[in-house]
Amino acid sequence: MRIPIQSVTPDIGHADVCGWVHEVRDLGGLAFFLIRDRTGILQVTIPKKKVPEAVLAAIKRVSRESVVRVTGTVKVMEKAPGGRELVPDTFEIVNLAETPLPLDVSEKVGVELDTRLDARFLDVRRPRVAAVFHIRSAAMHVMNDYFHKKGFIGITTPKIVAAATEGGTELFPIAYFDKEAFLNQSPQLYKQMMMAAGFEKVYEIGPIFRAEEHNTTKHLNEATSIDIEVSYADHLEVMRILEDLIVKTYEYVNATCSDHLANIECTNFTVPKAPFARLPYTEAIEIAAKKIAEPIKFGDDISAAAEHVIGDEMGAHYFIVDWPSSIRPYYAMPYEDDPTICKAFDLMHPRMELSSGAQRVHQHNLLVQQIAKKGLNPESFEFYLKPFRYGMPPHAGWGLGADRLIMTMLGLSNVREAVLFPRDMHRLVP
Repeated sequence: MRIPIQSVTPDIGHADVCGWVHEVRDLGGLAFFLIRDRTGILQVTIPKKKVPEAVLAAIKRVSRESVVRVTGTVKVMEKAPGGRELVPDTFEIVNLAETPLPLDVSEKVGVELDTRLDARFLDVRRPRVAAVFHIRSAAMHVMNDYFHKKGFIGITTPKIVAAATEGGTELFPIAYFDKEAFLNQSPQLYKQMMMAAGFEKVYEIGPIFRAEEHNTTKHLNEATSIDIEVSYADHLEVMRILEDLIVKTYEYVNATCSDHLANIECTNFTVPKAPFARLPYTEAIEIAAKKIAEPIKFGDDISAAAEHVIGDEMGAHYFIVDWPSSIRPYYAMPYEDDPTICKAFDLMHPRMELSSGAQRVHQHNLLVQQIAKKGLNPESFEFYLKPFRYGMPPHAGWGLGADRLIMTMLGLSNVREAVLFPRDMHRLVP
């Protein structure tokens, strides 16, 4: 019976393993094959005068990245990966790989990101790349577990919708029979509707779609968002949930993914400390204005250049709070004593924005006013507004970008490295 390479130890005696041919070294009378599966790498040592003829015939034909099945005796070998080697009785070629390969899985030859993404199935065979997605899986697991332990209800909201979440031009229209429809920008409207349903605490991890014409290292047109909404909570309470979730996720990855962190040489991995700093918007733009040439005034959004300057100043995760109402969505709750400022926040990593959230407007009339003030037609949001007429509790929430979280956690240079099959302006396949 086949066993994972990770479980192959000298005390087993005899082993049956399957995997890909990672590397080959032929020294004449002695050949070395490195066989790789998802758990690790095993050295297969072939003394040519001592193995069956069928084994010799197979190793003459086999190519790198072919799938093989090897059985034999396991011995101690200190210089080999894992301190052991397998001397084969059988060497079966299960599926022969074509040559040349689209990219070098052993990582001895560098390759551009576009080439890697074009052959993603092969790229992810590389231990360094696979490690990213093992860590991403661990992060998603602990976040799901966190929400369940905190009493959240997991929900699934539509990705085909009739009205945009926030309006604007960042929409993907789709053909939906005889109706106008769009891919959803966010589960925002639906998770708020569930507050009216009495669920009180909901979360969703799922795709969102933004038709942004950005071609940067941090933007995608299909992304994974982690969203929550909480009844009877203000913006401060959901900020505390967010920073606690971030810390718990880092702690879990640090505790359970040491081998994968080593594979991607993530030497600067540090668990952040809560509470994160709260930086008012007015102070944030003051910091940026001192170091960038472009003028910044109250009501301007914070540019990427300004983000970098502020991030360098802060040096760790932080919140930007108390945003101008004019540049936040219509559902952000304004302060009672100064409606020009709202109870909105962004969670920032020193490199970029990770999350955006707010206490929401829960009063029907005020919400209608704010929709109209943004130049949108309240009639287009009737399905959303209706629950606000029948007893909507106060509530707050946020959305967190999973792809950017992994990118910043692991120090990746491009968000596409954190996504198996990224979708951007130019990439629709594979």
